[in-house]
Amino acid sequence: MYQFNSGFELLELTRKYNMPISEIVINYEHEMTGDDRELIINKMAANLDVMRKSIEKGLKDDIKSVGGFIGGDAKKLYDKIINNFTISGETVSKAVASAIAVSEVNASMGKIVAAPTAGSSGVIPGSLITIARKFGKSNDELIRALFTSSGIGIIIAKNSTLSGAEGGCQAEVGSASAMAAAALVELIGGSPDESLYAASFAIMNLLGLVCDPVAGLVEVPCVTRNAVGTANALICADLALSGIKSIIPFDDVISAMDNVGKMMPCALKETAEGGLAKTTTGIKFKMNFSGD
Repeated sequence: MYQFNSGFELLELTRKYNMPISEIVINYEHEMTGDDRELIINKMAANLDVMRKSIEKGLKDDIKSVGGFIGGDAKKLYDKIINNFTISGETVSKAVASAIAVSEVNASMGKIVAAPTAGSSGVIPGSLITIARKFGKSNDELIRALFTSSGIGIIIAKNSTLSGAEGGCQAEVGSASAMAAAALVELIGGSPDESLYAASFAIMNLLGLVCDPVAGLVEVPCVTRNAVGTANALICADLALSGIKSIIPFDDVISAMDNVGKMMPCALKETAEGGLAKTTTGIKFKMNFSGD
């Protein structure tokens, strides 16, 4: 009754039942798991709590990553915001700092929500929690936005991949950015169509992004790509909310991402055998980390 396999089907359900995407996804989850509504919402609330705590930890603590390549960058950026010194503006910078915070907690083996993956875990919390705070959105509204992001993730997973090892970083940070962009639109009061436009823009902007972790660790360039994915989500939500429509439908964008991922050589899909991982500096970092 509430099952969907594509963006087109999801939009048809929102029209049929006159519901936002979040409500369709909650009903979908009930049908798939048999869990009652309260349990489903409580589980998402628990995810939100972990997201908040990972942001707080990343912005406050002196974090050191497993590889030692990153740590404390979220706090550095946040200090700039506090001192009113940012080029991109307070809102974007706060969202980006929050995304980096979560990514650094992940790289230090801390507790995060893999949404959709650990390597892209900063984008959704960085985007949604920052914007919810800016516009005074309630906890319930934020939880609903997370269900909207889940709906987009479900469609991507069914028609392409969320794995960097299969589709490159476009499938991880690109998907996370699309999920966040769609959720932001609903959070601010946009329509289901606008949510999918925002998701389309987000993936189109990051189409072809390779996965090339230095030394095989989810640190460089993964953390800064979470930052870019976050800023991209905010921009794409603004595009859609301003009335700009995506010429390429969401389902076609996902199909394109899937095809691009299949065309990528294995060296650019999480193997650390290409891209930044195979630069002179990248190889040196790998040798230092592995002791070779």
